[in-house]
Amino acid sequence: MPSLNRRQTLALVAAAGATGLFNASATAAESLTVALDWTPNTNHVGLFVARDKGYYAEAGLDVSILPYGDTASTTLVANHVADFGIVSAVSFFTQRAAGADLKAVYAVVRSETGRLVYNARNSAIKSPRDLDGLRYGGFGSAWENALIETIIRHAGGKGEFETITLGTSAYEALANGAVDFTLEVSTWEGVEARLRGLAQGEFRYADYGVPDQHTTLIASSMNYLTAQAKTAAAFIQATQRGYAFAVDQADEAAEILLRANSGFLTDPALVHASLEALNDGHFLRGRDGAVGTINPTKIEAIGEFLFDSGILLDADGKPLKQEPHFADYFSNDYFDAA
Repeated sequence: MPSLNRRQTLALVAAAGATGLFNASATAAESLTVALDWTPNTNHVGLFVARDKGYYAEAGLDVSILPYGDTASTTLVANHVADFGIVSAVSFFTQRAAGADLKAVYAVVRSETGRLVYNARNSAIKSPRDLDGLRYGGFGSAWENALIETIIRHAGGKGEFETITLGTSAYEALANGAVDFTLEVSTWEGVEARLRGLAQGEFRYADYGVPDQHTTLIASSMNYLTAQAKTAAAFIQATQRGYAFAVDQADEAAEILLRANSGFLTDPALVHASLEALNDGHFLRGRDGAVGTINPTKIEAIGEFLFDSGILLDADGKPLKQEPHFADYFSNDYFDAA
């Protein structure tokens, strides 16, 4: 190829600018990583929509969604291995209280999706107070004890029950009668139980003295947010577009999630029904129209509950003596930043 002289080069540059060839999309995309809190599910749908519909690319981002592994997403973010992470609210609060470099920047779920569930065939359970003395299939966290004790006592019971730590097998144990009650995510395990025809009764946490909360958040580290504020804002706003699309175009969004995770998600009916449940319950877009923004009142309320329950521990594993300033735990600044 013959070399170009200076005049020819300038002419080509001018022509390229006029035709839009030298625009922002031609520049190198900013790379960042997002860690999942669990195997892919409908709580993650906005990430895959934003990636596969090109919202991240339009924002000048190259986003890698890391597969779920043995290390918690909160740990990956706090140790600056991942730039962002989907995190459970309780895990986020407990690690932040212990000094982890974490800050919440997006509320995936607008309100509590968790439920205390029991076998509806057990006619003796009509109120949470009837759970006193029964068998709970649990997951091994201090949060569970504080949560269930509060629910039972709020209904007039003593808050005394037997715990059998089972992990995810608690759902099968509930179905076969090995335990009397457990906790589940209504928009996933709850939907799955309904599709299987399992008869379940449920108690909503907020009806029995437990503050409503954003059960799932996206967190980053102050280290990343300080160094990459513009990139963080671009990511949050593109992610918001992804989740808004999942509300407005649920069927297409579910198919995007299924295609992107065909090795994990093998039940299309569950994925579509779960996303429908998220949307019908206004979990992804609130009744006020909010998508992604964090409600300060909810952060404060659940933070106080965790502190009062002795769940928030310092770096030495001792309960915090002074309530944290929970306003420092989150930021909505990246929704409007240019």
